[in-house]
Amino acid sequence: MTTGQPLKGWKVLVPRGGTFGNDAAEAVRARGAFPITAPLINFASPAPEDADLLAEALVRLEGGAYDWLAVTSATAVDVMHSMNVRVPEGTLIAAAGETTASSLAASGYRVDFVPTHDNSAKGLLVEWPEIQRRMPKVNVLWLHSEASKPALARGMSRRGHGVESVVAYRSVGVPAPESIQHDILNSRIRAILVTSGSVAEQLIKQFHHIPEDIILGAIGPRTAKDGRALGLRIDVVARHRSVGSLLDGLAWVAGGEVMPETAMIDLRTLAAWDDDALISKEDVPASDEARPDTGQHDLR
Repeated sequence: MTTGQPLKGWKVLVPRGGTFGNDAAEAVRARGAFPITAPLINFASPAPEDADLLAEALVRLEGGAYDWLAVTSATAVDVMHSMNVRVPEGTLIAAAGETTASSLAASGYRVDFVPTHDNSAKGLLVEWPEIQRRMPKVNVLWLHSEASKPALARGMSRRGHGVESVVAYRSVGVPAPESIQHDILNSRIRAILVTSGSVAEQLIKQFHHIPEDIILGAIGPRTAKDGRALGLRIDVVARHRSVGSLLDGLAWVAGGEVMPETAMIDLRTLAAWDDDALISKEDVPASDEARPDTGQHDLR
């Protein structure tokens, strides 16, 4: 790979705000590139009845009532950070995906488990050793979006574990500023960081045409798969599910080389290890984040 700063002078779109977006922008800046921060997704408060349940669950969490906290989106991390949630040392944290794990770390939370082969709720069910059959019962708090399907909770419950499923937020799409739309249309941005399936969805919805000379880089194989399923072109896939690895991939391209992708294992192979993991594709969303609802109000 080319040494030095092959990304020097590039304008790179960072489509997330919050702690994760700030850290991503710093990483871009450290490579000599110019980060353009324009959040395409954000979160809104859950319905009043869900907000009450969330507040009660967080009190129990901070009191040490749960063995595990399951977090299946970076947006849930934003909610935790905005509410100054403290996770006690005795409670372990499972993250479903590459963006979620990176966001947890950036917000000062540890990460104790991330699926290796499929970064999704389905991957958690298949690979999480502590929730398989014949393991000692654990109590799990799952923070998720209003639109999440209950398959993760069902899968854990079938194994005999205690699961409290709590709505933490509603996702909303954020329209890109006209200046960003103009820059993309005229190829004034050199690369876009695709950091989740929800970001990919917003890119498809908000930009009818992304010029071929703008490089679209996915933060991991799960995000790449979700983006391509939506019809989004993906040019680079991070090998190690982090912003740093994604920028490495862009640097390979800038140097005229191609970075090998990290292959995703077929979940049917993994599912054969555990018959409880044979859950239909329709029952487990590829991303925990809800469909955008631009009529709702943002928390921040």
